[in-house]
Amino acid sequence: MTFQILRNSKTMLALVSFTLAGVLTGCTSNLAPNPTAVEQISGKQRTLKQLTESDAQRSVVSNASEDRREVSQPQTSTPANESKTTRQAAVELQTTPDESLIPQFDDSALHTPAPDATIIRGQSPVTNADFVELSNPSKVLRVDDQLQLAQAEEELAPNDNSVRPLFDPNAAMNSIPFDVYVEEGRTGRFMFGVGVNSDAGVTGQIVIDERNFDYHAVPDSWEDFAEGRAFRGGGQGFRLEAMPGEFWERYMLQYSDPYFRDTKVSLNTSAFMYDRIYRDWDEKRAGGRFGFGYRLNPDLSVNLSARLERIKLTDPSITGVADLDDALGHNDLVGLKVGLSHDTRDTPFLATEGYYFNTSFEQVLGDYVYPRGSIEYRKYYLIRERADGSGRHTFSWRLQYDITGEDTPLYDHYFAGGYSTMRGFEFRGASPEENGVRVGGHQRFLGTLQYLFPFTADDMLKGVVFTDFGTVEQDYSVHAENFRVVVGAGLRISMPFMSQAPFALDFGFPIHHADTDDKQVFSFYMGFSRG
Repeated sequence: MTFQILRNSKTMLALVSFTLAGVLTGCTSNLAPNPTAVEQISGKQRTLKQLTESDAQRSVVSNASEDRREVSQPQTSTPANESKTTRQAAVELQTTPDESLIPQFDDSALHTPAPDATIIRGQSPVTNADFVELSNPSKVLRVDDQLQLAQAEEELAPNDNSVRPLFDPNAAMNSIPFDVYVEEGRTGRFMFGVGVNSDAGVTGQIVIDERNFDYHAVPDSWEDFAEGRAFRGGGQGFRLEAMPGEFWERYMLQYSDPYFRDTKVSLNTSAFMYDRIYRDWDEKRAGGRFGFGYRLNPDLSVNLSARLERIKLTDPSITGVADLDDALGHNDLVGLKVGLSHDTRDTPFLATEGYYFNTSFEQVLGDYVYPRGSIEYRKYYLIRERADGSGRHTFSWRLQYDITGEDTPLYDHYFAGGYSTMRGFEFRGASPEENGVRVGGHQRFLGTLQYLFPFTADDMLKGVVFTDFGTVEQDYSVHAENFRVVVGAGLRISMPFMSQAPFALDFGFPIHHADTDDKQVFSFYMGFSRG
């Protein structure tokens, strides 16, 4: 046994000498040094440490000018109190891992965004939100400057590294904290356009719209404007709009905050000037509106609003009509309104699934005092579609009922006729008249049945067949002779590069109408905008 140990010692010495010979020829090791002491092998034999240090001293003398790093070896030992007989039976090695040889990985980059990165943490400004909607993040995701951890209430399945889980020991067991790293898209636009329709003639449009407005971000220099930091970053909305036209024009300034004071309450406010040339008078309005909304869930919301307006009626086409004579000149009003809205449609334009429900009540004060109420319901049924989801055939129907008080002035009466209310008639052409003046009514009922189907494979051209029906009454009863029914067909042309809303071309044929109605077979809407 002694001979075997000596022979192993000579072998080890030969290996160390061979390694040092490589050092003499310029080889170096990139391994980190190991300062840990090595236990001795039992007996009076030399330890690995003694062998290494002895050879290293000789190498340092001959290569003092060379830069080298000490090679560390695993630590090996045998118990000193082990008997000779036991050592002959087996040599037990005790190996302690050298931590300096274990690779170290820096994972700080996983949770450290780039200097210009935007971090979105959470779906709402409060961590105890009642709902989240990861399937439609544009509705709920927002930048949180306080960098709060998000509590996701459903499974995440990102297809890239833009969503990175956070290891938060304080997170609930059924939640997943995460960071979302995004690059901010285009939120502001300058847009101009022109439109023409059968109700309002030719109109122009100039719009400045910012969907990430921040009135706190007052610029310190022109550089803030040049780099897009001025008045941006708060997730608020700002819109400045000018719409001059042939018979109708509007100028409006609008501000909105979807999370007013970091709550689920939204704020909307606007100031406007409005001018419309009607057939029997000219009407100007100036005023403002403000309102608050609260989202009960992603589809259901309630709102409370107020409007303050000054209305001026001038240039009557005829005198002697009581409703028109009473409304001429200036009139001031304040309206307080409460409403409920439930919208599950897949898209606002050419919806194919879901429904829309809206109801409201308003009490108007001022020169005239009167209540107003409205209820509307629209339902969309998907009949068939292609395997890829295109080529959808949709059947839809709509019912709407509006009513107002007996003291309501002429400018707040209800009217019907035109592509937005009842096709087959002129604008306001399906409304009660007195001495040739369209005075409207105190109640209105409208309905529509429509079938929409594609003509082309790319869904750019679609056809519609429809029936519009309803009535407008001066009193609170329905007269059969005033009930209107229209059947017709039309086209819908979708060109997103020109306008968000599709072009509409409709041919309506009244089959029942009042004697004083003004019919118009063709109605249309076309618009072009660039921004």
